[in-house]
Amino acid sequence: MNYHVAPLSEEELSFKKRVPGLIDKCLSKVASRKLTVWITATMLASFSHIRPEDWVTISLVYIGSQGAIDLAVAWKKAGN
Repeated sequence: MNYHVAPLSEEELSFKKRVPGLIDKCLSKVASRKLTVWITATMLASFSHIRPEDWVTISLVYIGSQGAIDLAVAWKKAGN
């Protein structure tokens, strides 16, 4: 079986270049927002405005979601 693959058009190439950039921008915004939430929770916990159990929950969510983002970035880099 001999398959012929047609070259990509300029529009297709442009789309393939833009999409990863948009994904990276979204991921970086989400990561910085999560960090801001975690820092705020840490400050609130240090002044006893939230319970320690709530701080632990926020920390676990931050660490878990940050780990997922790191995994996605590593997976993307491995594919290139």
